[in-house]
Amino acid sequence: MHTQSLESYRHTHHELRQMIEDLRSLLTPEQLRIRPNARTAYELLCDLGTRVRRHLAEEDRALYPSLLIHEDARVKSIAWGFISGEKPLRKAFDDYHRRWLKNCDFNFTEEFLRETHEMFEMVEKRVEREEQVLLPKLVEIGLFSDIRRSGARHSPQV
Repeated sequence: MHTQSLESYRHTHHELRQMIEDLRSLLTPEQLRIRPNARTAYELLCDLGTRVRRHLAEEDRALYPSLLIHEDARVKSIAWGFISGEKPLRKAFDDYHRRWLKNCDFNFTEEFLRETHEMFEMVEKRVEREEQVLLPKLVEIGLFSDIRRSGARHSPQV
C-alpha cells in the first residue's frame, strides 16, 4: 500500500498553491487574449483538476481510515471534521469540473473566471486548514515525523 509522508503532503500543498498562483496571473481577460497564454491556462487548469482530485482520493484511501480508528477521540473528531468539510469542496469541485473542465473546451467568459477564482479560494482554504490543523495533529500523534524538526526522515505508520 502506497502512503504519503508529511513532506509529500507539504510538497503537494506547495504544488497546488503554486499552480493556483500561476493561474491567477494568467486568468485575466488581457492575458487570455494572447493565444499561447490561453493554451497554457487551459493545460494548467486541466492539470490542477487532476491533482486536486488525486489529492482528495489519496487522503480518503491512505490517511482517513487509520485516523477514524485511532484510540484518541480528538484524532477521530479531526478526521471526521475533514471528511465532512471535504464534502462541500468535493461537490463544488465536481460541479465546477463537470461544468467547465470535463471536455477541457474552454470558453473564458466572465462567469467562468469568477467561478474559477471561487474554486481557487476553496482549494486554498482546504490546503491551509490541512497545514494548520491536520498535519500538526498527525505529527503530534506520531503518524508522521516532522523532518524539519527532527532531521530524520520517517514514513507514516499507516
